[in-house]
Amino acid sequence: MKDILNKLIEHKSLDKEFAREILIELAQGKYTHSQVAAFLTVYMMRTITVDELEGFRDAMLELCTPVEIGSYDAIDLCGTGGDGKDTFNISTLSSFVVAGAGQNVAKHGNNGVSSICGSSNLLSYLGYEFTGEKDELLRSLDEAGICFLHAPLFHPAMKNVAPIRRELGVKTFFNMLGPMVNPSFPRKQLVGVFSLELARLYGYLYQKTNKDFVILHALDGYDEISLTGNFKMISNGGEKILSPEDLGLSKVAKEEISGGKTIEESAKIFMKILNGEGTKAQKAVVAANAGMALYCSNQKESLEDCVARAYASLERGQALRAFNRLLNKNKTYTTA
Repeated sequence: MKDILNKLIEHKSLDKEFAREILIELAQGKYTHSQVAAFLTVYMMRTITVDELEGFRDAMLELCTPVEIGSYDAIDLCGTGGDGKDTFNISTLSSFVVAGAGQNVAKHGNNGVSSICGSSNLLSYLGYEFTGEKDELLRSLDEAGICFLHAPLFHPAMKNVAPIRRELGVKTFFNMLGPMVNPSFPRKQLVGVFSLELARLYGYLYQKTNKDFVILHALDGYDEISLTGNFKMISNGGEKILSPEDLGLSKVAKEEISGGKTIEESAKIFMKILNGEGTKAQKAVVAANAGMALYCSNQKESLEDCVARAYASLERGQALRAFNRLLNKNKTYTTA
C-alpha cells in the first residue's frame, strides 16, 4: 500500500484493472485501517480518473449480491451526496413520487456518512425493515411499485470499509460509486453528482452502457435539481444547461429546501411533504427531480409533462400510497 499511496500522491494514476484489484483487496481486509483511510482521503486531494472510477465500479459490482428484477424495468434515483448542502431527502421523496406515477423504482440507498440523514436512516426511522430477500423485494415492487435496496445488505464485502468511512465523516470516492453499483443493475437511472467534473466522468462511463440515463448537477453545487439556479443535464441525447423555467417552475431560495438537523426532524419534513402539506418550494423541487426521472424513463415525453405527472402523483396521494404499501401499512402514516 505504501507504494500505491506514493504513486497517487505524486499525481500518478491507476489503470482500470489495477484499480479493480485494489478495491477487491480493500474489501477483503488486506490493509490496515490507517492505510485504507489514507487511500480514501487521497482521492479528495487529487482528481479521480475515468479508468480508476470504472475499475472501482467493476470491483463493487463483481463483489455485490445481485438482485434479479429486470422484468420490472425499474429506475434508480440516487445522488452521490457529498455536496454539503444539507437539503431534505429529495431523491428519496422523488422515488415514491415516481413509483406513484406508475414507473417502478429500485432505490439504492445507505446511511448518511457526510450528511445527517441518508435514505436508509430516514426509512429505518419511519419503520421500514431492510431486507435482502428477493421474495419480499418482489412483493414491494408488485404492491408499491418500489423496492429499497439497503447497500450494506448487497455489498457485504464493504463491511471492512464502512466503519472507516463513518470515522472519516467526509465524502470519499465511495460517494462517487454509490449510484453506479445498484445490485439490481437497472437499465434506467437518474443520477445527481456533486461536481461538474464528476458529471463528465459519469457521462463518459454511462455512454458506454445500454442504460437510459440522466446525470444532474446544479451549477451552484447541489447533486440534484435544486431550483436555486441553472443546472447541467447529461443524458442519452447529449448535454445541456437548463433553468427552472425550462421545467415550467420558478426559482427558489436555498433556505426553502433545507433539511432537518436530526433524523427526527428530517423524517417530519419528509412526511409533511409526502402528505401533501409541504411548502410550494418543497413540492416544486420534488416534482422537478421526480419529473426528470420520469423523463429519463421515457425521453420522448416533454420535461413539462413529466413534471406535471410528478405533481399529480404527489398531490393526489399516489406517492403516499406507494410509501404506505412499501412499509406494508394498512393506515396512513402521519407526523404526529
